[in-house]
Amino acid sequence: MKKLKLKEVSEIYGGYAFKSKDFGVGENLVVKIKDIKPPIIDVENADKVDVSKYSTQKLEKFKVFPDDIVIAMTGATIGKVGRNKSGRTVFLNQRVAKINPNFKEDLDFIYYCINNTVFLEYVLNNVDSKSAQANISHFGIGNFEINWYDRETRQKIAKVLTCLDDKIFINNQINQELEAMAKTLYDYWFVQFDFPDQNGKPYKSSGGKMVYNQDLKREIPKGWGVAKVEDIAQTGSGGTPKSTNVSYYSNGEIPWINSGELEQTVITSTSNFITEEGLNNSSAKLFPSGTILVAMYGATAGKVSFLTFEASTNQAICAIMLTDIRMRYYLKNVIEDLYQYLVKLSTGSARDNLSQDMIKNIKVVIPSNDILDRFYDFSNNIIKEITKKQQENEQLTQLRDWLLPMLMNGQVKVER
Repeated sequence: MKKLKLKEVSEIYGGYAFKSKDFGVGENLVVKIKDIKPPIIDVENADKVDVSKYSTQKLEKFKVFPDDIVIAMTGATIGKVGRNKSGRTVFLNQRVAKINPNFKEDLDFIYYCINNTVFLEYVLNNVDSKSAQANISHFGIGNFEINWYDRETRQKIAKVLTCLDDKIFINNQINQELEAMAKTLYDYWFVQFDFPDQNGKPYKSSGGKMVYNQDLKREIPKGWGVAKVEDIAQTGSGGTPKSTNVSYYSNGEIPWINSGELEQTVITSTSNFITEEGLNNSSAKLFPSGTILVAMYGATAGKVSFLTFEASTNQAICAIMLTDIRMRYYLKNVIEDLYQYLVKLSTGSARDNLSQDMIKNIKVVIPSNDILDRFYDFSNNIIKEITKKQQENEQLTQLRDWLLPMLMNGQVKVER
C-alpha cells in the first residue's frame, strides 16, 4: 500500500457553465449541486437544458455516465458525493466536479475513498477563505491523499462495500415500488372514486351515484362525508430546547425529529436526542408512534411521514394524531396530494406561512367505513414491509460505515 493523491489516479474537473436562458427547455438533464443527494444523483428532479446551441465536441467531456461520481464544490453542502444510478447520461453543471478514474475498474474503489467523513473534513479544511461562501477547486479535491493498494486488494475492498450498497439500493427500489402501489390504489379509489361497489365493479365508472358537496365545490360519492382535519384529529407542534444549555442535549435519550428528516415515508430512527430536562423546559412534546408528521416550513415544507416510535419534534413540524387509526394512511395521502398547494402556502418571507391552523382547516372527504377498512388493511401491510426494508437498510449502512475506514486503513483485510 502507498499514499497517492486523488489526481494521480484520476482526472478531476468542474462542470460546464450553461447559460441561464437555456435552462427550462430541451430534453437534456443537467446535474446541479441541488441534485446531489448522497449516495445518488436525483435526476428525476434535475433541470433540463437545450444543448443544441453548444458544441457537441466541447460538451462530451461534461457528460455524466451511469455510475459516475460527482462532488459538490460550493455552498452549504460542499463535499457531498453522489453517483449516477439512474441509468441515464446527463450533463455536468458548473461548481460540480466529476471524478474520472485513470482505469474504469477503480471507479468503485475511488468512490469509497471519498465517500466518508475523512474526505469531507479535508474539503472543509481546504475551502477558499477568500470566497463569500465555501468553495473548493478541482485542484484542491485532487490533492486529497488516499491509501492505494494493489489492484487485487482494491477490487476486493470495493466488492465488499458495493455488495452492501447494492442491497441498500435494491431495498430502496422495492420501497419506491410499494409506495407507488399504495398511491395508485389511493388515486383509483379516492381521486377517481372507482373503488369497488357492492358488485365489485368500479363505483363511478359503473354509474355509482355522485352528489355535489357545497364545501368542496365538487361531487363526491353518495353517503360519503366531509370534515376538517381538526374534526378528526388532534394536532400539535414541537420546539427546540436552547442549544446553549448542554444539559438539554448531553446523553439525551428522547428522540427529537427535525423537519429535514421528513424525506422518508416512515421515520424509523433519528440521530438527534434531547434530555427530559430539555423536553420540560421547551415547547417540545412527545408524540406517539403512528403520528403523522407534516413539515411546515424549510426545504421539506409539505412533506409527510409516519412516526414508528414515540418521539418529540422541533417547531417546524405539525403532528397529527387521529382519533380513528383507520384514517391514518388515507389522510397521509390526502395531505401528500396537497403537497404543491401546501408548498405554495409556505412561500414568502415569513417562516410560519404554513401553520397548524392551515393544516387543521384542510377539508377532507370522509369515505364509507367498509372502503376505509379495506384501504387501511392494504396500506398497513405495505407500510409494514417498507418499515422492515428501511430498518434493514439502517443496519446495512451502519455495517458499511464501520467497515469502510477499517478496510481503507488495512485494519480489516478481505481474504477472499
